Amino acid sequence: MTSVLYDTPGPRAKRRNAVLSVVFVVLLALLVWWVWRTMDDKGQLKWALWQPFTTSQAWTTYLLPGLGDTLKAAALSMVIALPLGAFFGIARMSDHRWVRVPAGVVVEFFRSIPVLLLMLFANEFFARSTNVTTEDRPLYAVVTGLVLYNASVLAEVVRAGILALPRGQTEAAYAIGLRKGQTMTSVLLPQAVTAMLPAIVSQLVVIVKDTALGGVMIGYTELLNTRSTLAANYANVIQSFVVVAVVYVVVNLILTSFASWLEGRLRRSKRSTGAVLGAEDMEELNPAAVGGTFGTGTSDAV
Repeated sequence: MTSVLYDTPGPRAKRRNAVLSVVFVVLLALLVWWVWRTMDDKGQLKWALWQPFTTSQAWTTYLLPGLGDTLKAAALSMVIALPLGAFFGIARMSDHRWVRVPAGVVVEFFRSIPVLLLMLFANEFFARSTNVTTEDRPLYAVVTGLVLYNASVLAEVVRAGILALPRGQTEAAYAIGLRKGQTMTSVLLPQAVTAMLPAIVSQLVVIVKDTALGGVMIGYTELLNTRSTLAANYANVIQSFVVVAVVYVVVNLILTSFASWLEGRLRRSKRSTGAVLGAEDMEELNPAAVGGTFGTGTSDAV
């Protein structure tokens, strides 16, 4: 079967794909064997180095508190960045130049600066210009840096999601007398949310991983930072990295799985029921446009 973008492979292409697949699997197996053999030769597979992760002390003292701080910073950042990004994304589509231009400058400025620099600047700001305590300052700096950067990224996600909708949606809303603000909140945004959801969740995954920058540079006690303390106590650097990597994979897998479930649920809930709106329903939406003639406000039909 042939489509515009894809041609069904013929017999020679199928054989070539099969050979390449076998070669890739063999090379991957050789790589895994080499890594395993090297770690075994260096004594990194000894049970004594992995045993601390089978006890509750390593988890309750180091890993779980670090994971809790990671999720706390990520949750705060996403809760603040999402509405802020939506605001700037909508502002960039404003008809008023005095709204559109400043919003564009803010988005492009913070999107261009590495998130690590934003954290460092925020840390210095809180240290020199506020009364935030030393214990709370790393959290404030991490959340501030993540919010400024990710809000600017989410602003572009929101703008792209709204612009991707068919133009007929906007024209139909204007035809029944809705203003631009009503069109945005009642028609465009609800439909764009489903399309934007994968990109929003991808950005949430990025936020979870970027919290590690705060642990490296400003001493925030997130998961990767507490791992270093654990490795210093148990002398198992490689093993602790492996376990932390698995924890990150599991957390991000849970996030993406939840996003897939939520996206499917939203799509199913937005399917049309086939119901026909009556005059009362139209009057609730826009009383001025109901009554005989749109835009005239008269109810007498000729």
